[in-house]
Amino acid sequence: MKPVPPATSLRRAPVQRRSAERLTRILDACADLLDEVGYDALSTRAVAQRASVPIGSVYRFFGNKRQMADALAQRNLDRYTVRVTERLRQAGADGGWRTAMDVVLDEYLEMKRTAPGFSLVDFGNQIPVGSRAEPNHRVADRLTELLSGYLDREPDEELRRVFLVAVETADTLVHLAFRVAPEGDQRIIDEAREMLRAYLARVLD
Repeated sequence: MKPVPPATSLRRAPVQRRSAERLTRILDACADLLDEVGYDALSTRAVAQRASVPIGSVYRFFGNKRQMADALAQRNLDRYTVRVTERLRQAGADGGWRTAMDVVLDEYLEMKRTAPGFSLVDFGNQIPVGSRAEPNHRVADRLTELLSGYLDREPDEELRRVFLVAVETADTLVHLAFRVAPEGDQRIIDEAREMLRAYLARVLD
């Protein structure tokens, strides 16, 4: 089970600060428009207008809206990693894997509820930016890298497989919870949390 390489959807990586700021505005506009009009009605021209940049600036980074959405998904994963890392730093190592699991799930739920465009793009699962399997593999790889030190475990194939099973389970049940209720059905979320705890207790205790 080899790690999945990071998605690379940018035609050209920003070098100067001005270009990086322009790319941020483009992705922010893309996220807002996804919430407003959905993926099918999204256009590069509308993104350029919302971001107040020339259409050529969008095409400098992206060949089409699919690449733009893919980049947004990758940015979501990067921001998610930062949020989880900060929460774990604040929590300390005393809580072990149970604290880590709650942080991982709670931060995902928070982004699901509040991050613009996340309900459609997620980490790449929701719209055709690649196969459904690849984003979950990338999340599992990122969690293996992030949590192995916190859990004092080797980031080996066994730990990667454990996190992949947990990510696939959480992904399915959280999406079910948000199909049932706009903010996520709490009873389904509670069931998901219990299932994850039972599975992880068997393999991590």
